[in-house]
Amino acid sequence: MYIGIDHGTTAMRFASDDSEFSISREAAKEFRYRDLSRLCPVSEIEGIAVCYSMGDNFSEITDIRKVKNRGVISREGAGEHIGGGTRVFDEIAGSGLPAIAIPGLHRNSPTDPRFRAYSHQASPEKIGIAYEVFHDIPGDVVVCDCSSNTVTLLIADGRIAGALDACIFAPGTRHGALDTAAIRLIDSGECTANEAFLMAGVDHTMPPEERLQTLAMFAAMECAAMLVLKPDAAVALAGSMGPLIAPEVRDLLSRDIAVYDEWCASRGLVKIARDVFSGRSEILGIGIDL
Repeated sequence: MYIGIDHGTTAMRFASDDSEFSISREAAKEFRYRDLSRLCPVSEIEGIAVCYSMGDNFSEITDIRKVKNRGVISREGAGEHIGGGTRVFDEIAGSGLPAIAIPGLHRNSPTDPRFRAYSHQASPEKIGIAYEVFHDIPGDVVVCDCSSNTVTLLIADGRIAGALDACIFAPGTRHGALDTAAIRLIDSGECTANEAFLMAGVDHTMPPEERLQTLAMFAAMECAAMLVLKPDAAVALAGSMGPLIAPEVRDLLSRDIAVYDEWCASRGLVKIARDVFSGRSEILGIGIDL
């Protein structure tokens, strides 16, 4: 049995081939690796794929015991630090179970060099999302994950070509790019850059009746930006907001869209774990170091 663990903004999601469960990141501070028995007997686990934070300190899918500093350059930066993800990572690393850590996409990743204009492209769970979608749509595909953050990837010729991270373009419900008003607040000392990022989503910047339309417009624009590179690519939406904004994104892009939910990442991570521990040499162009 193989297991995927998604370190999301609001929850940790655990999946196997045929079952799943989630816990809040706060509750995850009490996680024990034997809690995986909710999915299957621990003795039957053949491999686990784990995500943690931005995954910006390594660029290959790696044995969890080989990565340094849990695979991150620093815990400081864009995001909320609670401790649940740290607990899950350390429990799995110390369990003795076969496990791999999934990297994020960043300047050392094997993406189109032009995407390296930015230091960070996507966090590790987005690779799980991309792999799940790629199993259904094996050609070129733009994958937009819209939830607390909005992040969009392009899979081209069987590889991840690159991604646009939440702090660059489209807002999510909670987080988004820093505009001039946010920069002024930071410069005046009223908040940190990270605090501004955590308050830049539509739940903070838009009235309730306009939030879904705003998410849909920016998600469609981000997808359209990726379609510049592969105009005939399919488009998929994932994340908790994906099903809600899909009708309007379809209209804005004038094309059909595949729709996935918030379990897309953990299900894709299950497939990554299975393929890595079955001998695959790469996943969507990302190398493997066991």
